[in-house]
Amino acid sequence: MSLPEFGIQRENEERRDGGCAVVYDPKSHMFAVGVHDEGELLRLFSGGVEDGEDMEEGTLREVTEESGLHDFAKTIPLGTAIAHYHNVLKDVNRVAHVTGYLVILRSRDTQPTELEDHEKFSLTWRTADNIYENWKARSENHNYDHWIYFLEKSLEKLEEIGYIL
Repeated sequence: MSLPEFGIQRENEERRDGGCAVVYDPKSHMFAVGVHDEGELLRLFSGGVEDGEDMEEGTLREVTEESGLHDFAKTIPLGTAIAHYHNVLKDVNRVAHVTGYLVILRSRDTQPTELEDHEKFSLTWRTADNIYENWKARSENHNYDHWIYFLEKSLEKLEEIGYIL
């Protein structure tokens, strides 16, 4: 079975597999995303998984480290895709097998974040439409197609299980 592939293949790509999470609050029908300090760029909580670490556990670890959110009610795998991208935070070309998860929150409770020095963003809450608009407005300079893919799969899953009508 071939995986969906997104982005433009670049020279000198480093392979770094990981996960990304579409985090949903069923009480407000809003999504948790990161917003970069220097602008309004939105991002999913995501990151590489350590050697020997389970993909789901590693993705949830990244969500907690980056957002502070930790009270997860349910995690639903959405599939895997290949993403070619330039990691602007680390200034490196990457290729990754990215596993996406829909993470449904029990509560918006947070704990202190553990951001790396290059991670200059904070937690914000947005609608799916607002997230789409944000990514589409910036699509000339960056590739968010794999994030859009996982957001769309999340919306389908949320409708399927009765969270969104």
